[in-house]
Amino acid sequence: MYKVLVVDDDPEIRDVVHIFLRNEGFRVFEAEDGLQALHTLNSEAVDLIILDVMMPNLDGIKACFKIRETSNIPIIMLSAKGEDIDKITGLTTGADDYLAKPFNPLELIARVKAQLRRQKLEGGSNGKSVSNSGIIEINDLIIDKSRHIVMVRSKEVSLTPLEFSILELMASHRGHVFNVDKIYQSVWKEDKFLSDNTIMVHIRNIREKIEDNPREPRYIKTVWGVGYKVE
Repeated sequence: MYKVLVVDDDPEIRDVVHIFLRNEGFRVFEAEDGLQALHTLNSEAVDLIILDVMMPNLDGIKACFKIRETSNIPIIMLSAKGEDIDKITGLTTGADDYLAKPFNPLELIARVKAQLRRQKLEGGSNGKSVSNSGIIEINDLIIDKSRHIVMVRSKEVSLTPLEFSILELMASHRGHVFNVDKIYQSVWKEDKFLSDNTIMVHIRNIREKIEDNPREPRYIKTVWGVGYKVE
């Protein structure tokens, strides 16, 4: 039975999410803020976290930073703010997905299942890839698939598991153009949610980490109107 931690200062939202998760067979833990969430994680091995952004004591952004110091557990962030800048902030902290309030509980459940399927395919909660061992070298960029490490100019770059999977996918097929749907299907093992621009945000985050000038990328190129490729 999968365990999910729901972190939100609104008890009504926690109740609704709890009911839908429980009806799908999940065991659910609740926390009112980031501090309670961290305390729960010290005593319970949960499989996924649903984390609100705006909370008292310790907000979702700071809590996500703390969690990512020690764990690659999937995190879905919730926020009443739907602007792109808020999504970028959430995903930059290490969250795997983002859903704006108000949301359809059925969509949230679908995203929870997608993240858990992806995690299982990648080999469990440690976030390590189970892809064939090998090293990809593209100029100063080195991707060690077996050790799940990315180096740029001999310096290790910290990528989230999803960012690593997206980069590995495109780097393994240099010159091939991947549209957003194909990236989503290949990495999430799921058809893309039509209203979701998560891929764009992850690509932007990867560029910020591996490119000298993200506005003029050397590695991840945009093919306008089509998608992205690694050259």
